[in-house]
Amino acid sequence: MMRRKEQYREVTELTVKQEIRVRFNETDPLGIVWHGYYITYFEDGREAFGRKHGIGYLDVHEHGYTTPIVKSGCEHKLPLKYGDVATIETTIVDTPAAKMIYRFKIYDGEGNLACTGETIQVFVNDEGQMVLNYPPFFEEWRKKVGLDK
Repeated sequence: MMRRKEQYREVTELTVKQEIRVRFNETDPLGIVWHGYYITYFEDGREAFGRKHGIGYLDVHEHGYTTPIVKSGCEHKLPLKYGDVATIETTIVDTPAAKMIYRFKIYDGEGNLACTGETIQVFVNDEGQMVLNYPPFFEEWRKKVGLDK
């Protein structure tokens, strides 16, 4: 059986940059960000993306859906430290599958790439069922931002 290969395209024109300041509670005794906080930074990036482009968690919920994360990953390049002002760059990935894929780049205050990552979210309706096609509101959003090309 031959499977159709999904086509993914990072949509660079749909990228949001968000600055964060590394807080004391996010660091270990050496003042270095604990690895688990990078996933929280990804969420900060997704929320900034959603606010800017009208596809935040509350927008999705308003249409009767949630978008739980089914996969996440990150690759650490350089450590962030207490007091750093980091920039989270969040980009959506265009995919024919009924899911939302975000890619992240986190830069330290000097512009060095500190971390890359990705999260994948699926659509779940109010009955708790995962949907296999784009929900109508998401199809409309895709058209509005030019992803239906």
